[in-house]
Amino acid sequence: MTIDPMFIPVTAAAADFKTLDTPLLAVALAAGATLPPELAPVDAATGGAVGRALSARDFRGGRDELLFVGGAPSGIRRVLLVGMGKVARRTDALRRAATLAARHAGRLGTGALAFYAGSLDAADAEAVTVGLIAGAWRYEDVKTAPPADERRAPVASATVVAPDLDAAGKGVAAGLAMGAGQSLARTLGMMPGNMCTPDFLADTARDIAKRHGMQVTVLGRAEMEKEGMGSFLCVAQGTPEDPKLIVLEYRHGPKDAKPVALVGKGLCFDTGGISIKPAASMEWMKYDMCGAAGVLGAMETIARLGLPVNVVGLVGSTTNMPSGTAVKPGDVVRSHLGKYIEIINTDAEGRLVLADVLSYARRYEPAAVVDAATLTGACVIALGHSASAVFSGDDALAQEVVNAGERAGQRAWPLPLWDEYKALIKSEVADIKNVGGRDAGAITAAAFLAEFAGAFPWAHLDIAGTAYSETDLGIMPAGPTGVPVGIFVEFVRGRAR
Repeated sequence: MTIDPMFIPVTAAAADFKTLDTPLLAVALAAGATLPPELAPVDAATGGAVGRALSARDFRGGRDELLFVGGAPSGIRRVLLVGMGKVARRTDALRRAATLAARHAGRLGTGALAFYAGSLDAADAEAVTVGLIAGAWRYEDVKTAPPADERRAPVASATVVAPDLDAAGKGVAAGLAMGAGQSLARTLGMMPGNMCTPDFLADTARDIAKRHGMQVTVLGRAEMEKEGMGSFLCVAQGTPEDPKLIVLEYRHGPKDAKPVALVGKGLCFDTGGISIKPAASMEWMKYDMCGAAGVLGAMETIARLGLPVNVVGLVGSTTNMPSGTAVKPGDVVRSHLGKYIEIINTDAEGRLVLADVLSYARRYEPAAVVDAATLTGACVIALGHSASAVFSGDDALAQEVVNAGERAGQRAWPLPLWDEYKALIKSEVADIKNVGGRDAGAITAAAFLAEFAGAFPWAHLDIAGTAYSETDLGIMPAGPTGVPVGIFVEFVRGRAR
């Protein structure tokens, strides 16, 4: 079984409100907005209710503010005003408003919606499309459907209404590609750990390769033993499930052009191993593969966009389980690169997997490598849930990743990776140890990875605080957010321009 990257169809339509036929029209307005003249037919369809609400300031356009108004029995049958607040960056505001509108349409059970926010260029329309798909996304594969009389129709389609149909159409096409990748990543992330296994991730990669004409390579335990991947395999030695190193190659750039490599941590479940985690909330550790999901989602989007570049996606996937054969604190393992690693804490397993994947990536002679991992709780303490952390010894590359995040609406922020931090991971019995204590935990994890990525320009994204949410965010339910698909895609897109 593999995942079909299901997402709602989105189309563009001209802004003709006299003939528009929709069960719900969502209108995004900035703070303090008045009724735009072109919306006079919409106001008429609601018996003047929209205009009165704006005049009386019942709706003020604050961020995430909603006002629902009944419409006519035909044509525009309902109207939803969505506030964008004081707009600093229009694409971000539009993406958020569209996400909220589609999610509210799902709660209402309208089945479809149209979205209007005035004039849109291609980038605006892309942001709206991504938002509509994100808001309509749901994971109900393992839920029993409620009785028929209690069901509400999910959002099955959406329309972006805009004056410039050509620009909107281009933006919608790109947004559909991004929405497909993010929906794929969110679905993989939401799946239970007994369903989304390393084998399942490998099958998903094979499906992506088949549909988009990519080359795929999958290494199992035996192949990794031949490669000498002692760091990766020590994490997998406590589980009977076969670990997987998955490589997808997208070759649409010049034959002699070095590829961009995207690397993702794919711990389909992380108990902590012998250094076992507390039982409370351990179920959230099914999300420890969001970096891997981000790579697969990004490869899906890159292929749909047809970007003229060479990209290699690499995923290291296993589960971290305690057993009689599990790696122990104090053990020393030899990495693919040849460095010896002392295991201090078996719950610092993601960096052990990524160390060998980064070393393996050298054979592709990448122009740049960006890895993403739900790596450290320390990153969440440092940046909370609003930004991923970026680490790199190359300031220009770090800024390139930050800029990609800004364009995608998935913010990232650089943290230092100075040589002084290396002393914290120095081992007395081996070349390096896998943790450096509580101080600067996110930085020492990145410093550990840097030991295995020195042969190419490299940046590390710690997405522990951004890849999923344990609470409902209003615009999104609790669960995976789609990070880092947007960052990965925009980084590659920037290189393709």
